[in-house]
Amino acid sequence: MYVRPAAAAAAAFLGFALTLLGGTASYAATGPGSTPGPLGLGGPVVYAHRGASAYAPENTLAAVDLAMRLGFDWVENDVQRTKDGELVVIHDDTLARTTDVEQLFPDRKPWKVKDFTAAEIDRLDAGSWFGEEYAGASVPTLRQYLDRVQRNRQRLLLEIKKPELYPGIEEQTLRVLGEAGWLDARHVAQRLVVQSFSADSVRIVHGLRPDLVTAFLGTPPVADLPRYAEFTDRINPWHTTITADWVAAVHGLLGAHGRAMEVDTWIVDDAATARKVQEMGVDGIITNAPDVVREAVGGF
Repeated sequence: MYVRPAAAAAAAFLGFALTLLGGTASYAATGPGSTPGPLGLGGPVVYAHRGASAYAPENTLAAVDLAMRLGFDWVENDVQRTKDGELVVIHDDTLARTTDVEQLFPDRKPWKVKDFTAAEIDRLDAGSWFGEEYAGASVPTLRQYLDRVQRNRQRLLLEIKKPELYPGIEEQTLRVLGEAGWLDARHVAQRLVVQSFSADSVRIVHGLRPDLVTAFLGTPPVADLPRYAEFTDRINPWHTTITADWVAAVHGLLGAHGRAMEVDTWIVDDAATARKVQEMGVDGIITNAPDVVREAVGGF
């Protein structure tokens, strides 16, 4: 369920108040998997899915900025590639749902990201579908997105989306991350996680940069978990597919960096479900409504 600007404004005020109390409201104080945060609040790390996407158009800079104003360090995004090789931040492999591409380019159905140049995509309105107040928001390039997250002093859970459509996207993503200053020791240790639904893609990233924290999106059977532990640090499942025993099984394994594996579940947007997965022992919750989850699992 999307909450419109009035609710967002109230939540933004909460984030501002928390900042006055001495820091952001993120639970990630020292890096991936850390609890508690600057306010001393225990609980899972809360990730703003596609930015604060319950309140602003997903994967836009506006959603990132709102997550920051709400007091959240961690934002999640999705990376795909244009026809001319630019990495852009968008969830769907088609532009139809979240832009006005059908109006600007009516004859180019099914409007796949990979069939449009970066310049063409930059012409699109990626905000009006969500609300008139966001008219003119653009689909950001990955570099633009990284620069904004860096400016906001946030941290990034980056998803390589549909890698089977974009051969070599893992190497290219790492190259852009490096050019933007995101592969130095501090970012790698504390501010960046790379994930994908493709085990092969996660394995490639791990092979290219063994120091990076990686995550596999899915819910492998317990018997298969040791195989994933060879090349990743986290298993990030849909919340309806897990039990406390499954979470414990993941925690019982050492991941690619020799530490206990972690579980960040998605997409949780209501208080009851947030408390349920917290009781299962998850390490993080990925959510469109981070303020709702924070209040449920952090006690305020």
